[in-house]
Amino acid sequence: MTGHVSFPVEGMTCASCASSIERVIGKLPGIGEASVNLATEQADVSFDPAALGPSDIAEAIVRAGFKVPPQTYELSIDGMTCASCVGRVEKVLLKQDGVRSATVNLATEKASVSVDFGTIGPADLIAAVEKTGFGAAMVSGEDAQFVEDERRAQSRARHDLVVFSGSALLTAPFIVQMLSMLSGNEFALSPMLQLLLATPVQFVAGARFYKPAWGALKAGSGNMDLLVVLGTSAAYWLSVAILVVPELAGDGHLYFEAGAAVITLVLLGKLLETRAKRGTTAAIRALMDLRPESARVLRDGVEVEIPSTLVQSGDVVIIRPGERIAVDGEIIDGVSACDESLITGESLPVEKAPGDTVTGGAINGEGLLKVRATTVGSGSALARIIALIQSAQATKAPVQRLVDKIAAVFVPVVVVIAALTFAGWMAFGAVDMATAIINAVTVLVIACPCALGLATPTAIMAGTGSAARFGILIKDAEALERAHRVNTVVLDKTGTLTQGKPSVREVVALDGDVDALIAKAAAAQQGSEHPLAHAVLERAGERPLMALKSFKSHPGRGLEAELDDQILLIGNRRLLDEQGFVLGSLEAQAVAFEEDGATVMWVAEISPEKRLLGLIAVADAIKENAAAAVARLKSSGIETVMLTGDNARSAASVALAAGVDRVIAEVLPEDKAREVTSLQAAGRIVAMVGDGINDAPALAAADVGIAMGTGTDVAMHTAGITLMRGDPLLIAASIRISGATYSKIRQNLFWAFIYNIIGIPLAAAGLLSPVIAGAAMAMSSVSVVSNSLLLKRWKV
Repeated sequence: MTGHVSFPVEGMTCASCASSIERVIGKLPGIGEASVNLATEQADVSFDPAALGPSDIAEAIVRAGFKVPPQTYELSIDGMTCASCVGRVEKVLLKQDGVRSATVNLATEKASVSVDFGTIGPADLIAAVEKTGFGAAMVSGEDAQFVEDERRAQSRARHDLVVFSGSALLTAPFIVQMLSMLSGNEFALSPMLQLLLATPVQFVAGARFYKPAWGALKAGSGNMDLLVVLGTSAAYWLSVAILVVPELAGDGHLYFEAGAAVITLVLLGKLLETRAKRGTTAAIRALMDLRPESARVLRDGVEVEIPSTLVQSGDVVIIRPGERIAVDGEIIDGVSACDESLITGESLPVEKAPGDTVTGGAINGEGLLKVRATTVGSGSALARIIALIQSAQATKAPVQRLVDKIAAVFVPVVVVIAALTFAGWMAFGAVDMATAIINAVTVLVIACPCALGLATPTAIMAGTGSAARFGILIKDAEALERAHRVNTVVLDKTGTLTQGKPSVREVVALDGDVDALIAKAAAAQQGSEHPLAHAVLERAGERPLMALKSFKSHPGRGLEAELDDQILLIGNRRLLDEQGFVLGSLEAQAVAFEEDGATVMWVAEISPEKRLLGLIAVADAIKENAAAAVARLKSSGIETVMLTGDNARSAASVALAAGVDRVIAEVLPEDKAREVTSLQAAGRIVAMVGDGINDAPALAAADVGIAMGTGTDVAMHTAGITLMRGDPLLIAASIRISGATYSKIRQNLFWAFIYNIIGIPLAAAGLLSPVIAGAAMAMSSVSVVSNSLLLKRWKV
């Protein structure tokens, strides 16, 4: 059995940090795979639970010099009546191993518990509370953790701002001194004042660099912090040495300003980088904000307001005009129009009536609704969307693996170049030791692995977030990276190009009794989820149906059903051919219906008498945007193929109306994946678009699977991309956002590499000062993240 855990990790500053953590975890016994994402600050680990637990992995990360913040669980506590109850619950929670803090609120009947990661789970906490005589239940743990992560990030940002402000204040006199020298003035700070100003900057403001640097050294690797520490420490201690032995520098110049300015500039860069990175998670925060804090439910006929997290499946929720809907559910009373734009990307309000479903997070229009809750908590559509985006943002794109390999050797290579720079200037430069050291320091300071590490994940975070705003959910970074290379899109017919709501167009009964034929066909298909069966049952209306005794499916062909006194066969031409039926006079009519785009269902009796009864022609209207969607794909040079189990004539009619290049018809469900594979064998990069259970194997076989969100959960689970509404225009849009994201990744990587390729030689040649190098290094990461944020402008 394999376990899986995701850790939040604090203290990473560059791709080398992420690589270092991966190596540390990888050395532990029982580790299957470890992936660390710098942008999301998360480690995903698969492991053997028999060999070690999450707490062992967390301890290894901490030993490497990084932090694993505590987990926060929210529990609802039942049965508290006074402050003494609060004290009892807090006391028992604090006694549990691994619990850092526990705060219980009597008014909200909630407990917020902070625990060391991987040491204790919610089930143990609930059991401990229940032993004291109170009831306890988990309340939206993922939400609580997200809120806690947000709070921690904001607290860290405030702390970083205070540290930067203090560092900037102490560095300001050095900046004034440098500017005055450039303008030819003789203003200079006294040596002792420079020492007094630089020391707190180096060891207080710069403290955040020392611990990760030491952790990286212990792990046998390097990171940005190590480069900053080596560079600024060299400048600081060189200046101290010159204070004691002025002859070390020909002109007696001190370099305190170099270390102080570099630390201050790097702190500024990190501050701006954090602010920019926060913008890449805006999509998740916006979705989180869609959840109302409270809901009105009917309890014993009385309207009661409770926290929305306590709504249970089956509760009747009252939604007033203009309010956000608290849960997924079914309308049992009322008519309104709901704004689902932030969930599905659909800009127009959707009309809702009794029997229709509503999605939590949508905004109710002008009507009062009564909704029976069907799905709550982590199973709700909104929760699943948020989880999907978080999962996609935490995964690594294939190109990131190459970047990680480069980042792993980047810092050691830079240290070697700095050492060679020092040796070269000492041997051939005819300069004093101070100049040689400062040139080596400049090399250390200008080199930045951060931009390399952030180039890919920040673009993916911004890209997936922007796509989600328009109803395109991307499950993983691999699908996002591959989609832009697609040159063939395979489209299922029903539900993808057509509405997926077929209706009976014509009925032909050989004995002339159309109603009897419909009644038999409807009875035979009772309980079927197939769209064609729904059409027949809808045509049958409320009329009483014969009892269905047995049912046998013939996948891709039809069905066999036993009714009261006869056994019927209902299906396509292939099924009847297999059973030896002669279509006779109905053949010409069937062909005419199929050429007009209808699907023909043949109805025959095989017992007590083998005879043909008639046919039912069912038509499914083509989607309004289908032709425009296909045209958009073709304008991008993408070949379109329609893959369907329907008959060739009906499929050709739909393909002609939509403008599809090629049709592969009469394909059995199990053969759809084989057709996709044959296209790939011909050198095509294939995206499969479908919505049904029978599309799942083809979705999995394709290079990119795209599921229409109006379809089945199986299809959406299999696909790498899910379209939250059935608009075929989103197919081309999902490919375009992939292209836009990959373009940003390439731009980011280009600038990250070119910056180092140009900057390091200039620094080694003595053409840059450490201060300029520090500013350039700080801004490189900011520019990469800011470039990724431009994806937020993307529109369908």
